Amino acid sequence: MGTVLITGCSTGIGLATALELARAGHRVIATMRNPAGAPRLAETAAAENLPIEIRTLDVDSDESVRACFAAIESPIDVLVNNAGIEVHGSVEELPIEAVAQVMNTNYLGTVRCIQAVLPQMRERRSGCIVNISSVAGRISNSPLGAYSASKFAVEAISEALAGEVKSFGIRVAIVEPGIQNTRMAQAITNPEESLYPHTARMSGLFRAALANPVPPEVTAAVIRHIIESGTWKLRHPSGPDAEPFLAWRSGQSDEQWVDWSAQEDAAWYDSVERDFGMNARTEGATKTPGS
Repeated sequence: MGTVLITGCSTGIGLATALELARAGHRVIATMRNPAGAPRLAETAAAENLPIEIRTLDVDSDESVRACFAAIESPIDVLVNNAGIEVHGSVEELPIEAVAQVMNTNYLGTVRCIQAVLPQMRERRSGCIVNISSVAGRISNSPLGAYSASKFAVEAISEALAGEVKSFGIRVAIVEPGIQNTRMAQAITNPEESLYPHTARMSGLFRAALANPVPPEVTAAVIRHIIESGTWKLRHPSGPDAEPFLAWRSGQSDEQWVDWSAQEDAAWYDSVERDFGMNARTEGATKTPGS
């Protein structure tokens, strides 16, 4: 079993992955911005005597990344880039600072960690880099445009990286979760006021999906499979809705996709119920006559 460094382990997929891998016998270096503010992982590791070492790492900071990786004496066999934030809002209304922040954490944070670990992997001619993207890294719609942009960027850099490092025996994998029961997904269910209807729509869609929640442990199991199987497959959708969403989008032209998002509310809600069997309407909303 190897040494795995995971970013963003305070909650959600990162926490679940740290536990999944440690319980399977891997040595886990679990990182997060503020370990004192998120004690659950440390408490669980102590209670179960798991091989988890918790370290401070802020992927937004060049210096934090350099310091964290330099302090790790043993070779890192696997890097799981999971740290991420979610922002949502229309392109017009989302503050530019929020757009910059989501790109810095989700995309540049991933690149910082890749650059920190690659030299040792390249010299050893072995390693595995797992980048957590999203179905939103392949499908972009409002109000998740900025978040999707950061995940599209993760997909692009991962694809380029995979071609660069394969000859050095380094595997690269992209994991694309659908809607799963994480703090980020739950935040989308609480819409803010907007000039555009898409924020309330997406809130309803996530609320309907989370009525039958898919736990982050589903993605943790996918990550473990990637690490242990030795697969060279690049993209790995995760969760029961991921592949159906991707297939549904790929069956439409770009113009059809734009038109789907641009529908009036009643038609949009009807299409979600028809295509996905989910009632995404907000409380008090009703179907249109005859629907």
